[in-house]
Amino acid sequence: MPDKVTALDVAARAGVSRSAVSRVFTPGASVSKRTADKVRQAADALGYRPNVLARSLITGRSRIIGLVVAYLENHFYPEAIERLSRKLQEQGYHVLVFLSSNSGEEADEVMAELLDYQVDGIIAASVGMSNDLTQRCEAAGIPIVLFNRAQDDDRLSAVTSDNYHGGRKLAEFLVAGGHTRIAHVAGWEGASTQRDREAGFVAGLQAAGQTLFARGVSDFNFEQAKDVAREMFAGPDRPDAVFCANDHMAFAVMDVLRFELGLSVPGDVSVVGYDDVTLAAWPSYDLTTVRQPAGQMAEATVDILMDRLADPDTKPRRVALDGPLVLRGSARIPKGWTS
Repeated sequence: MPDKVTALDVAARAGVSRSAVSRVFTPGASVSKRTADKVRQAADALGYRPNVLARSLITGRSRIIGLVVAYLENHFYPEAIERLSRKLQEQGYHVLVFLSSNSGEEADEVMAELLDYQVDGIIAASVGMSNDLTQRCEAAGIPIVLFNRAQDDDRLSAVTSDNYHGGRKLAEFLVAGGHTRIAHVAGWEGASTQRDREAGFVAGLQAAGQTLFARGVSDFNFEQAKDVAREMFAGPDRPDAVFCANDHMAFAVMDVLRFELGLSVPGDVSVVGYDDVTLAAWPSYDLTTVRQPAGQMAEATVDILMDRLADPDTKPRRVALDGPLVLRGSARIPKGWTS
């Protein structure tokens, strides 16, 4: 095995001090362009790569952000993870992704593992935080930002879309389209996103003098959403419109309606969703939905996290970003409505 190239070797070849080499490979450190060029040329010639883990022992910063995510099968999250990763990389950080379920116990176990990796901060995407784990992170000085989820805990920052008003927009849209038997396929009822979307939707129906015609719960699961649709539309007295709490479930419902029950969408049933994932715009679904502004949400999440890392005394923030109603062909469009 060849001898490992060290920072001292690079310094000797570049004719600079070892501390200058360290500054060149430390994000945000002050170093002249001339010195940086000399050091990088020497490093490339020698095949040197800085030891990030060793440097973290000296600086106390790993430059790693732990990202815990559930529902990775939902098309919204791969896009969100990419956007979060790019924003963090722009700040000189990298992402360590852990998968979890909604289970509070499993989520706590996963995030406790993250602490062992000496992460500088945690982003929890659709995963809740227990009081005990929040206290542990707080004691360790590790800031947390919830992404696409909120909790009734003043210590936690959270970034979501404006789920309540998004749900209300969908109710107003369906009522304006002349629908009178409007159903809802709910996601996991422990999620703030589900509760807020349904609360806004129900409020919009009530303002128009209507109530939910039917309701089923599928925990944001594709196959469970299919089962809910089969049961909901089994009899002759079926809904004429259905709001699915996310696009992932809406696709499942549409597949059952069209390919198993022989119903026309939107001729027999209007279907609307929430998220506006890439697949929603494909001709096979052409789904009317509320768009979650994933780019803005990622930017706000990273901004909050960077502020907390720079100043641990920065107060937690709650951000709810408005998302537009995107009109497509899966639902009857009321006269006069435009995208």
